[in-house]
Amino acid sequence: MQLENSKIISDIDSLKSIVEKKQKEGKCIVFTNGCFDILHPGHIYILEQAKSKGDFLVVGLNSDKSVKSFKSNSRPICSHHDRAYVLAGLKSVDYIFIFDESTPEQIIMKLTPDILVKGKDYNVDDIAGADYMIKKNKKIELVDIIEQKSTTSIIERIKKITP
Repeated sequence: MQLENSKIISDIDSLKSIVEKKQKEGKCIVFTNGCFDILHPGHIYILEQAKSKGDFLVVGLNSDKSVKSFKSNSRPICSHHDRAYVLAGLKSVDYIFIFDESTPEQIIMKLTPDILVKGKDYNVDDIAGADYMIKKNKKIELVDIIEQKSTTSIIERIKKITP
């Protein structure tokens, strides 16, 4: 059974309409993205910081196909449907869009959020959609991360305790 939640938007044009309506109301739309495979405090911290930058937080979620393309065939651990449902349960997350591409650049270009947020472990030059955001005079914010908190480190710890 696929779990459903109204925060999970499956049609990019529907999400674009929502974003445009909110922006016309003077609301600030923040966008961030990631795999969010095994949700941990580092994820929550970044999402809460992203949300604090504006009124509505849109999360671009890498699909299973997308994650496999740049992580490995053994990832993700949790399906994108499950990951989206878990994200939808967070107060900081307003909308989720699952994408198949390796980066969210096309989504960013379609939605034109007011602020694009990534962790400080990124350089602006390496952020998908940064050039577009700069061209549109939109903000890019790099937020603090919690060191040593990652899905990869969780998986490694599990491997050590599992025979």
